[in-house]
Amino acid sequence: IANRREGIGVCGWILVSLSFLLVLITFPISIWACPKVIREYERAVVFRLGRILSKKAKGPGMILILPCTDTFIKVDLRMVTCKIPPQEILTKDAVTAQVDGVVHYRIHSAISAVANVSDVHSATLLLAQTTLRNILGTQSLAQLLAGRGEIACSIQATLDRATEQWGVKVARVEIKDVRIPVAMQRAMAAEAEAARETRAKVVAAEGEMNASRALKQASMVLAESPAGLQLRYLQTLTTLAAKNNSTIVFPLPMNMFGNLGQKSKGA
Repeated sequence: IANRREGIGVCGWILVSLSFLLVLITFPISIWACPKVIREYERAVVFRLGRILSKKAKGPGMILILPCTDTFIKVDLRMVTCKIPPQEILTKDAVTAQVDGVVHYRIHSAISAVANVSDVHSATLLLAQTTLRNILGTQSLAQLLAGRGEIACSIQATLDRATEQWGVKVARVEIKDVRIPVAMQRAMAAEAEAARETRAKVVAAEGEMNASRALKQASMVLAESPAGLQLRYLQTLTTLAAKNNSTIVFPLPMNMFGNLGQKSKGA
């Protein structure tokens, strides 16, 4: 509709001429009614006898409106922040979740926003809700929780293509919050706790294995040097004596253990 250009016809020009004549006749009074001020962030779409006056919106500044034949609609070109209400969706893996978000958009073509859609803001909000539900319905819960950025970019691209003919430019889409049922939260917490316990047991088992290997190597070294075993024994006594405890230690010569071992072999 915004791209269609047709003349107003002979009758239209007659009415416009009469409107000009009326302005001239009532000049001292009409000077207060005809001029309209358009702000810097606004544009005016002027209709003359029901048809859009030009392909480009008027403003900013002062414009002249003819009485009886001209009407105009102001369009705000500033960025609009639209909150998407919580949408209850069913993910790809059959999990119910509530997701809400925020859409940032602005109108870049005032004529398209007025001529091609009745209420551009309501239409953009409803389309954002539908797009959010459709795209999130194709994602699993894990993808939804981990890939919010990619999903938001996909929603933004879809909205931008759909609202292009409305004169709307979608600047940004953000997924604000994802709410899942309490039972699912408990199940996910139990799963995470079980995974952490499994990793802890694996780490403890690896530590025991490494410690047993180190003890085996230490025993082989001590077996090669009997004096090393005695030094280790003395070091253990020093460590025990440094602590404040009531342990009573009876040191025995190490050669006694050697004699006992030889006697047992002889028997």
